[in-house]
Amino acid sequence: MILLCRCLFAVLLFSASTFGTAAGQAESKADRDIAAFLDRHWQHPLPPQGQPPAAFSPLEASLAPADCGTCHVQQWRDWQTALHSKAMSPGLLGQLQVMLPDATDEHQACLICHAPLAEQQAELQKALAARKAKAGSHADGLTCAGCHVRSHQRHGPPRRDGTTPAKNAPLPHDGWQVSAAYGDSRFCAACHQFPADWPALNGKLLENTHEEWKASRHARENRSCQNCHMPDRRHLWRGIHDREMTRNGLDIAFSPQPAAKGRVAADLKIINRGVGHAFPTYVTPRVTVDLAQEDSAGRIIPDTRELHVIARQVSLDLSRELADTRILADESRRYAYRRPRHARAVAISARIRVEPDYFYADFYRATLRDPAYAKGHATLRQALRLAEQSPYILYQSRLPLDVPGR
Repeated sequence: MILLCRCLFAVLLFSASTFGTAAGQAESKADRDIAAFLDRHWQHPLPPQGQPPAAFSPLEASLAPADCGTCHVQQWRDWQTALHSKAMSPGLLGQLQVMLPDATDEHQACLICHAPLAEQQAELQKALAARKAKAGSHADGLTCAGCHVRSHQRHGPPRRDGTTPAKNAPLPHDGWQVSAAYGDSRFCAACHQFPADWPALNGKLLENTHEEWKASRHARENRSCQNCHMPDRRHLWRGIHDREMTRNGLDIAFSPQPAAKGRVAADLKIINRGVGHAFPTYVTPRVTVDLAQEDSAGRIIPDTRELHVIARQVSLDLSRELADTRILADESRRYAYRRPRHARAVAISARIRVEPDYFYADFYRATLRDPAYAKGHATLRQALRLAEQSPYILYQSRLPLDVPGR
């Protein structure tokens, strides 16, 4: 069933074994403390918060992001722009609508990362039963409380100067419990790394971002996920959907090369110098490198075109890996363009296009065509529109050719 496969695929699931492995490798007490914290913090499923302390005001007891934003203004504003706030996307909700409203185990497979709080899941179940579930509701995404609140107790990193709250200090919601885990890449691995015994193709886990990072220079240099995706503690989590973030991670050069008479030659070189993991890391995006000759009007001459794909391509049912042409951390890739010169050619062009939601778009089209799935069509059509709007041009360059007689 393609839908259930997609649900397994869409969520970046975790289990205690993720952090058990990390704890087993820990060499210092600090590392062991982080691993122990994460085992407690990311239980599967998360228990309900329970009753808030009697002294808490309604604002202090609230789990709503907007209420957190009353004091944490910048963090809330950043979160609103981030994909974490949109984790309950139309694509995911469309699949949940196909399931029975009380199919909590199936829901949990998706919600453990997309809407992890027990309170969110109870609210969503009621909305599904009443057919009033709404994509994009901040109550259904990966909220502030999803990462920072357990049993109504707040958790977070130390202050910027490294200090911690004084004991019994009169702070809102009784202050917060400090943990270094919030600056550790293992915190992100909770949703961005499959455990070793989870689905793999060709011996590679479907979601392997943390392990890719661990094998890279960036891990050896103590450059964590947070260093790049939360610069200056900003709650932005920019990734491949963001052109500037993606471009800053790559060195790209397009240069002419010597060529015999009647021929043209150029090299496009891409170095994955700053991404910190494979480019792209997951199986949903596709990146295309388009090399061609152009005429005097700037039009591509079709017969001269070469298209290269950078992606981990898998079948829609996730049963087969079709190709893996991703660029690993610090790896370089050279695309050599060597062709006869077309009679109308005045330049060689290079264009790199990123399609962040390429797999999703294909999946939504296939599901909408499948007569076995009659529910959730309106939501999936919305998801398809969003996926089709996500591509962008990452890079383009043009090398003029000598034109005889000029």
